[in-house]
Amino acid sequence: MKIALLQTAVVADKEENLRNACACVETAAKNGADLAILPEMFNCPYSSAYFAAYAEEEGGNAWQKMARCAAEHRIALVAGSMPERCKDRVYNTAYVFDRAGYQIAKHRKVHLFDIDIPGGQYFRESDTFTPGDAITTFDLEGMRFGLCICFDFRFPELSRLMALRGAQVMIVPAAFNMTTGPLHWETMFRQRAVDDQVFTVGVAPARDVHGSYVSYANSIVCSPMGLVMTRAEESPCILYSELDAKQVADARSHLPLLSARRTDLYSVEER
Repeated sequence: MKIALLQTAVVADKEENLRNACACVETAAKNGADLAILPEMFNCPYSSAYFAAYAEEEGGNAWQKMARCAAEHRIALVAGSMPERCKDRVYNTAYVFDRAGYQIAKHRKVHLFDIDIPGGQYFRESDTFTPGDAITTFDLEGMRFGLCICFDFRFPELSRLMALRGAQVMIVPAAFNMTTGPLHWETMFRQRAVDDQVFTVGVAPARDVHGSYVSYANSIVCSPMGLVMTRAEESPCILYSELDAKQVADARSHLPLLSARRTDLYSVEER
């Protein structure tokens, strides 16, 4: 499967973000991608001041444009994440559409990014968002994917549960900042790949040093053996990568980590 990582610029104009996203999806499709992936908050500045104002219900304008874009260009699409309104709550939600534009999965961010460093960064997603309560996997054209959003990926239990559900690829729309990005971004994607013997795919917004939140960018794909297959820098771009399920099978056969777990001593279980 050929995937396209769409490291898009995000501006304050929601409609401009949607037009840009669709243009990038069209380019990916013309270049033979089977699946395109957008970043976290691809249609909304990553700021609590915008989340509630930009939120739409499932099936709203942004949802419809992404579904039509997938169908028009006959490409599967992980529509990064966007603010979703459901009754009186707002979620950080990623939608997945197949080549016909039908929604086949959605993930609401489970772990909300709340950080308060004395003399440093302060950010609380929980001031606006409600956490999701589901582990998300889906099947697409012969492969099984796990899907989570940014801060979710810091919790190895979640990744392990997706792997135990059969995930061969973990997709992570994310927006790490300029403090944690240089320290943890590549290390985390390589380590989760090694731990669970999966492809890991991180897709971030491009860096805007004048924005209210500065994304580290550096969208990335790692192999089931932990090798960096491709990685962006800070500017808007589209990256392509080929995912071969045989690499997952080979990694798990040659180094049988999942089958060698001592579940008589420890376990990771869903409640």
